[in-house]
Amino acid sequence: MNKPKPLVSAILNLNLHPKPLFSNPIHLMALTQTRTTHSDPPQNDAEDDVLCSNPEQTQEEQSSSPSLDETPSFVGSPGKYLTGVSRFERAWAHWTKLGRPKLIVAPMVDNSELPFRMLCRKYGAEAAYTPMLHSRIFNENPKYRSEEFTTCKEDRPLFVQFCANDPDILLEAARRVESHCDYVDINLGCPQRIARRGYYGAFLMDNLPLVKSLVEKLALNLNVPVSCKIRVFPKLEDTLKYAKMLEDAGCSLLAVHGRTRDEKDGKKFRADWNAIKAVKNELRIPVLANGNIRHMDDVRNCLEETGVDGVLSAETLLENPALFAGFRTSNWVADNEKDSIDGKLDQADLVVQYLKLCEKYPVPWRMIRSHVHKMLGDWFRVQPQVREELNAQSRLTFEFLYFLVDQLRELGVRVPLHQKDDASATGNLAEVINI
Repeated sequence: MNKPKPLVSAILNLNLHPKPLFSNPIHLMALTQTRTTHSDPPQNDAEDDVLCSNPEQTQEEQSSSPSLDETPSFVGSPGKYLTGVSRFERAWAHWTKLGRPKLIVAPMVDNSELPFRMLCRKYGAEAAYTPMLHSRIFNENPKYRSEEFTTCKEDRPLFVQFCANDPDILLEAARRVESHCDYVDINLGCPQRIARRGYYGAFLMDNLPLVKSLVEKLALNLNVPVSCKIRVFPKLEDTLKYAKMLEDAGCSLLAVHGRTRDEKDGKKFRADWNAIKAVKNELRIPVLANGNIRHMDDVRNCLEETGVDGVLSAETLLENPALFAGFRTSNWVADNEKDSIDGKLDQADLVVQYLKLCEKYPVPWRMIRSHVHKMLGDWFRVQPQVREELNAQSRLTFEFLYFLVDQLRELGVRVPLHQKDDASATGNLAEVINI
């Protein structure tokens, strides 16, 4: 039987052409009051879109979610990141105030949600992006807003990322979150067909005046800086002009994915670190690199070769959220690496820790299902019948998922994460942080 299409997929398929703002926003607490216990999820036409919950969650924990009831009023001087010759100094002062994080969780639709961000932070991530949020739907749909953007006081530094093609709609969405984050980020890099249909992400590279207007609108009107995440053009000179335009428009931090819009397959196409290095040398604001980050050796090499101020990882973190703590999966351990040892941590351990975070910070079940598949992929290849048992569940519960992990262990499956020996690992991590 075909599963219903997840809410986010349906939402992202909607066209982003401007529509009237707004519906009445609701406080996240209103949704919390209607959540059901994790042991008995309600019958629903789209079970994976149901929000998981913990009935023992305290009032204090619930109130850690942001209130998006009203558009925040301006505090201080709007547009301070755009005006005056000191805007580059302001950009760097803000980055320095955040501790100049180098190890960053990239934005991933349905995958860089709060529990996963917190798991990555536990294992060395120093900053994180939310999943890409659809700016118009964020303004119009209270349920989407409440479920797709959650945070807590420990979830900082935080980039909140939106896709958009209308400056006014983008600004309205950004104002709702600016008091809960350190940057409002514009997604200018999504290369998927859904972005082509919705006219956002990397497909705005064909309309640079519109891109400029999006950045300027936020830079002139927000009290937090605006950042952008882009892909490179086939020609380096076009990439440099693009990056400089964004900086001139008021972008305070730029993340560069070193692949073009057409290079969607990260396993087939290597990210171009030389292009990222050229952007870093061209700009006066902090620059981050995205692409080819599979383990900490890649982190160190990228920082050294490009001179960037930090690196983003996406796909590898989904399999191994402990990447930034120096752990790596066996497929990234070379046969001649004699100093590689069992790190006494495995992906089943990480799944259990992730599930506990989901009990504390509820998210839709579809996100949990996705993470379990990603983190236990190697284990399922050894015991595929356990994966089929997971796939057969139209309704997930925490009890079932904990049982699934126990079942794998009872079947004798263990795929360890690896580290270099203590002296080597400690030295490498310290070296990366001090680059």
